[in-house]
Amino acid sequence: MAKWAAAMEMLLLVAVAVGAMATAVVTVAAQCDPEQLVACASPIFYGTAPSESCCSNLREQQKEGCLCQYAKDPMYASYVNNTNARKTIAACGIPIPSC
Repeated sequence: MAKWAAAMEMLLLVAVAVGAMATAVVTVAAQCDPEQLVACASPIFYGTAPSESCCSNLREQQKEGCLCQYAKDPMYASYVNNTNARKTIAACGIPIPSC
């Protein structure tokens, strides 16, 4: 009975540890949310002036290191690395990240 209780306790500890790690991963991933860049779609695609909402979102994403993550991700790289994206970042007063 004691061995079973010890095994169950260990199993519970492992489950809690795995859950804590999964929560930490979700928290980090939630900080880099490409949907935050939707406000910048027009400036990135068409070269229009960025809105304050766009700049605010870009600043937040830059603080989190997300722009480099996007630049390295094949799914987002073409959007983040294009000329209009760089112009948008510069127009918002954000230094172009060197990734």
